Amino acid sequence: MKITKEQFQKEFKNRLNEKYAMGVEDASANELYNTLGSMMRAAYSSKWHHTWKNYLANQQKQVYYFSIEFLPGKLLESNLLNMDWLEVVEESLEDMGIDLKELINVEPDMGLGNGGLGRLASCFMDSIASCGLPGNGNGIRYQYGLFKQKFIDGYQVELPDDWLNNGNVWEVRKDSKAVNVHFFGDVHLEEVEYGKLKPVYKNQQMLRAVPYDTGMIGYKNEMVNTVRLWSVEIPASEEVHYRSIEERRALEDLTAVLYPDDSNEKGRLTRLAQEYFFVSAGIQSIVRYFKTLNVSIHNIHEYVAIHINDTHPALCIPEFMRILLDEEDLTWEEAWAITLKVMSYTNHTIMAEAMEKWSVDMIKRLLPRIYQIIEEIDRRFVEDMSLKVYDGKVVENTKIIKHGEVHMAHLAIIGSHSINGVAKLHSELLKTTVLPDFYSIYPNRFNNKTNGIAQRRWLQLSNRSLSEVLDKTIGTTWRHDPLDLRLLLNYQDDEKVLEEIYQSKRKNKKRLADFIEDHSGIVVSPDAIFDVQIKRLHAYKRQLLNLMHIIKCYQDIKENPESKPHPRVFIFGAKAAPSYTYAKTIIKCINETAQLINNDPDVKDLIKIVFLENYNVSLAELIIPAADVSEQISLATKEASGTSNMKLMLNGAVTLATLDGANIEIRDAVGDENICTFGITKDEVYDYYQNQSYSAVSYYENDPVIRRVIEAFIDGTIPNIYHEGTEIFDSLIRYNDEFFVLRDFKSYVEAQEKIEECYKDQNHWRKMSLRNIAHAGAFTSDETVKNYADEIWHIDTLPNYGDEKGLE
Repeated sequence: MKITKEQFQKEFKNRLNEKYAMGVEDASANELYNTLGSMMRAAYSSKWHHTWKNYLANQQKQVYYFSIEFLPGKLLESNLLNMDWLEVVEESLEDMGIDLKELINVEPDMGLGNGGLGRLASCFMDSIASCGLPGNGNGIRYQYGLFKQKFIDGYQVELPDDWLNNGNVWEVRKDSKAVNVHFFGDVHLEEVEYGKLKPVYKNQQMLRAVPYDTGMIGYKNEMVNTVRLWSVEIPASEEVHYRSIEERRALEDLTAVLYPDDSNEKGRLTRLAQEYFFVSAGIQSIVRYFKTLNVSIHNIHEYVAIHINDTHPALCIPEFMRILLDEEDLTWEEAWAITLKVMSYTNHTIMAEAMEKWSVDMIKRLLPRIYQIIEEIDRRFVEDMSLKVYDGKVVENTKIIKHGEVHMAHLAIIGSHSINGVAKLHSELLKTTVLPDFYSIYPNRFNNKTNGIAQRRWLQLSNRSLSEVLDKTIGTTWRHDPLDLRLLLNYQDDEKVLEEIYQSKRKNKKRLADFIEDHSGIVVSPDAIFDVQIKRLHAYKRQLLNLMHIIKCYQDIKENPESKPHPRVFIFGAKAAPSYTYAKTIIKCINETAQLINNDPDVKDLIKIVFLENYNVSLAELIIPAADVSEQISLATKEASGTSNMKLMLNGAVTLATLDGANIEIRDAVGDENICTFGITKDEVYDYYQNQSYSAVSYYENDPVIRRVIEAFIDGTIPNIYHEGTEIFDSLIRYNDEFFVLRDFKSYVEAQEKIEECYKDQNHWRKMSLRNIAHAGAFTSDETVKNYADEIWHIDTLPNYGDEKGLE
């Protein structure tokens, strides 16, 4: 896809004239962005078509990655990098008086995800293409993102995120690939010949699923894979049934927003319908493609792998069975054997509330045939377990249907040949604590695949100043093979290199400080420690622990105004789910504490608190390169893996962490001396659970520091949080501190003191930072997807795609 400056400028001006009948000097940034995007898409579309034709010609086995979330961020700069156009385009535009950054700012973040789950899926899509692997994404084209977060009087307020308002230059609508998806109605089985049953449907509701495809461009290898996102429409043949605007709107809402409010029956029904909608559309699309290969359906597992990313797409299993049974006339035994070989499942949590369960009545009503199949899977599973003389308790614990609910994680496990966790600790907990009965039944299905990140976005794009230092110091091979970052270890005693890395960090801190002043009006110094916690707002992630430490630091300064701690800027980025009241309470308390401390003349610039609104991928790309400290402080056993820990490490931040998720593997990689750990371990957590011996009140009563900090929430120290402060106090004391914040507080304070000590010794700190960068190559999604490809999906690269040369 190479292009010269002359070629680019000529084509760009021609395309601008064709689209808008104007020259460069008259065009707005939006018009220039659309012109550039359409020009790029035209340039890679032939490679996209060529990649697809190669799969077809080679009858290549492909993986289809089903995820209810994708969080790709902006694609303009990423696509330019992967096409190997970035430098040429930047220089060419500059010659024409255009700043590429202005065009990048025009592009909205795609509102297709919420947090780590969606970002991981997008990193995987980037890596699958960049590693030359045949893979596709399958999800939902949400019209609105999760929400735009605004702070009003310290409270989170949710505004619509109409990210598609100006269209999406990267997507291609494929009307010819639309399929119909059916809901509701009645279904019964009729015998069509001896022993063979066929479903008969009445009164079904039919919706049309229309795919919008986005090209996933491999890094300088000429490969372009596909992410297919489905949008709902009412088929022309059905329009007569939906006469009122309200009826039409209710149906079109199906793909309107990610995670509709599930606190009421209507919201839960919409969410379940969403899950089936994109699963059914995706499976139908896969089977239709497979049939073009003219291969027996009995061999589909040799050509297709379907991956279930968390439980949201677990309906892949009964839907695939439905097609094999009802449309392909396979026997149950044949269909089930094939389904097991095709399906694999990643578990992303041990939190009980995140293990999806749906009421039997709701599935029966919305998806009657699917419920019949789930019921039969469950019946046969129980029968099989009983024949194998498993303990009755084990069978009861592993059933799919119990207590009037369908357990989606159980369905995903029983119907998949592989079940993986996303960090070594998480995978171990699945076996020993969360799913031990399943592990006793299917020990060979369980495995670990530690998460990873796309270093192209999180270093090459978001931290170009550091990337330049790396190129100059260790060469450019790390851009293709992130493990080559280890070459940096040869320079850990080189003061010139350490200084260059420091100056790169300071440049990024200055850039973020300017952004903070522009958007929040808060002036922060790039010489302060930038202490960063960026992730979804949830009690188990313990933003509250961070806040309590800040309050302690504030109280110490007020008590001793002559004290001189190193200045620190505490930076938060997080959204709380709209119905998650406690999380929104914590946001209010952080914002009011910020208002107090940032304006207290006694504190001066020793502490600043910045809570940046509307945290998204683009904001992360600004914050992460500037971070000195990476806060990874979830209660041990609660965070499955984490990926912000990897992104921050890659950019030279030092991790302050509990021994949870992938933090343990980061510690093992960098060594104890280059990370700051604290807090109770998984064994101590489970001892508390078993013995019921934890007493938050005892910490409150016996530790005057803790008591003073907690009482700040209710004694008027922090203004404007009378109700919220009481809620925080009650959660810790009356309700016994579910996530052991008080138990870990002293240890956390000591770890923060150690961080400050290390930072004051700048030579030592810079070496810690370098070692984190050097070891981060082990945590890239390239390495992760290669392991998935080899050990779970059994897919191979096409010749010439897995390297930088690409196809001739």
